[in-house]
Amino acid sequence: MLLRLTSFVLFLSQFALPAESAEVTQFRGSNGDGIATETKAPASFSEKQNIAWKTEIPGKGWSSPVVANGKMWLTTATEVFPTDEERKAMLTKAGDNPKFFAELAIATSVSIKILQIDMQSGKLEKSVDLVQVDSPKTIHKTNSYASPTPMIDGDNIYCHFGTYGTFCLKRSDLSILWQSQIPLNHGVGPASSPFISHDLLVLICDGVDYQYVTALNKFSGEPVWKTNRPELDAPTGQLKKAFDTPITAIDRYGREQLICMGAHWVIAYEPDTGKEIWKVRHGKGFSVVPRPVLGHGMVYISTGFGKAQLWAIRIDGTGDVTETHVAWKEKRNIPTKPSPLLVGERIYVMGDTGIATCFDAIDGTTIWTERVGGNYSSSPLFADGKIYFANHDGVVTVIAPGDEYQELAENQLDGQIMATPIAVDDALFIRTDTSMYRIEAETSASVKVRKVSDRN
Repeated sequence: MLLRLTSFVLFLSQFALPAESAEVTQFRGSNGDGIATETKAPASFSEKQNIAWKTEIPGKGWSSPVVANGKMWLTTATEVFPTDEERKAMLTKAGDNPKFFAELAIATSVSIKILQIDMQSGKLEKSVDLVQVDSPKTIHKTNSYASPTPMIDGDNIYCHFGTYGTFCLKRSDLSILWQSQIPLNHGVGPASSPFISHDLLVLICDGVDYQYVTALNKFSGEPVWKTNRPELDAPTGQLKKAFDTPITAIDRYGREQLICMGAHWVIAYEPDTGKEIWKVRHGKGFSVVPRPVLGHGMVYISTGFGKAQLWAIRIDGTGDVTETHVAWKEKRNIPTKPSPLLVGERIYVMGDTGIATCFDAIDGTTIWTERVGGNYSSSPLFADGKIYFANHDGVVTVIAPGDEYQELAENQLDGQIMATPIAVDDALFIRTDTSMYRIEAETSASVKVRKVSDRN
């Protein structure tokens, strides 16, 4: 087994992506695919082992951190909560169905912020208020008002909070260069992360009321193009919404594509114009969260809520290619929230309820399936030849990639994990509902624990 694993890791090195140069610029790493390079993230850790520092994070947010030049940025929302009686009255006024009240959360007001942390010390250096929202809309109880991950582009950071605003910040001092607002009814709160393509900031706006993709000039925030989604044959807007993040691809013809997953359809657009290149109808899946991944001339998508499926689609088509370009599909144990992970010719998924599966990425054959346990929202991470799965109970399971399930470690942290971890600078960074951790190999048991009050 050891020889097989060593050979597999050497095989993977042939496909290694360029080093991230101590940067993580967007959701799921600088390449947006959950693969971290040039890092030595440890397999084993706990609250008393291999923790370099642990910093308390104010408020609530499920965005992942982004990092550059020794600094880390993440968003959070400080909420003022209503009483139970006020909550029921607010949900009723919002028009929500009483049958679903238990699944929803609402605040009387929300203050949305961006935080800056020093990566070496863990010190919370800055906390900048971006927007104060009175009477915000309802969100799902598992969501937050700060779920989209920021994106770094050069000297700037772009933060998007759906209908609550989009911000371009100067990275050096977190001053606001411009801000914009695109009103949208998300149904259960914002979640789509912003994405930079050339000089455009691309935003997926798949709400209950409207469904479209738009691009803003990244220097000014002015609209450049807006493309409506294909017709969606659903009885309600709740079945038309989606929460995905774009990716870019170049097909075998040299065409650059902006691939934007949505309810019912996945569509590739011309990045500079928003014109459709190809589209595939994947069924009636909605509330799509998993970010697609690319490889082997295909894009791999999870079709979202309803009954999630994993589809592999060739990206060299034109027009509606539903009947011609779907290479394979799988219906069992596919996640509605965690994104797929592609490593070499194997694709790994972690189901929402803790069933991990490895597929052959070329033909869709199931290689293995294993019940790991727990509930999952964060996406898997591949770092230093290992795969990390983090669940809601703070358990991080580490496995070796390969054609047999091989668990390397099971680790327990305090708190809930729903944000996707990152790895950079030979360290693993994990955000829980209360704290941010820097985890390193061979770190002493004397952990630096920083609280909010330490900022000053």
